[in-house]
Parts: sequence; C-alpha cells; structure tokens
Amino acid sequence: MQTAVPLTLVSGGSYRQREARIAACIGHDQKHAESIGRIAVLLEGLPEGDLLLSDTQQLHLQRIAPGCFCCIGNLTMRVSLNRALRQRPQHIYLGVASSEHLDNLRLTLQQAPYDQLLTTEESVAL
Repeated sequence: MQTAVPLTLVSGGSYRQREARIAACIGHDQKHAESIGRIAVLLEGLPEGDLLLSDTQQLHLQRIAPGCFCCIGNLTMRVSLNRALRQRPQHIYLGVASSEHLDNLRLTLQQAPYDQLLTTEESVAL
C-alpha cells in the first residue's frame, strides 16, 4: 500500500502571493532535506508577472484555470490531483484562490480515494 502523500493547502490572496508562499515553502524544504524528491504544485488562477515556479524534474507544476473547485463539481481538482499522484510526489501543494468554500474542499479531500492517498499536513490562509 502506498504511503499517504502530505498535502499543504494554500488559499486566498492573489495568484502571485500563493505562488510566492509555495515557492518559499519549497525553498525551506530543500534547505533542510538532503533529497527533496518530487513535489507537485497545483495552482488555481492566472499567473501575474514573472513566474516564481517552473515545471522541472523535481517539481511537477500544474496551473489550473480560475474557478471554484467546489462550485464546478471538483472535476478539475480531481483530474489534476490524479495526474499529480501518478507522478508519486513526496509532497503536494494545492493553491486555491478563495477560502470561501474550503470546508467543502477539505471534505472532498477526506473522502475516497483521497482519504487513503493524501494527508492534509498544513493549511495556509493568505
């Protein structure tokens, strides 16, 4: 059985603020880990200005069109999470624009199959 992947949920603020916060978290992890492994980042929204994160061998990055995951039936989030999980990441960062429906988003993440595949380690509200 696969070990649950830690997930950090970053919500609110602008796209740039979410991207910067995730980049800072990843940088912090890399400074303190000898082998960081693969990290998946799912960012909702449209990029603003210079990009702080890019898809590399160690970082699987998906930029997702704006739209509340809860209100659109979670399909986009599920497809993106499933793609990320196939890469067998060591950690997943999920950046969402609005914190308005976080309870519904958390509920989805606590249901099958994500209840066995993910463990929500931290939630950051900007």
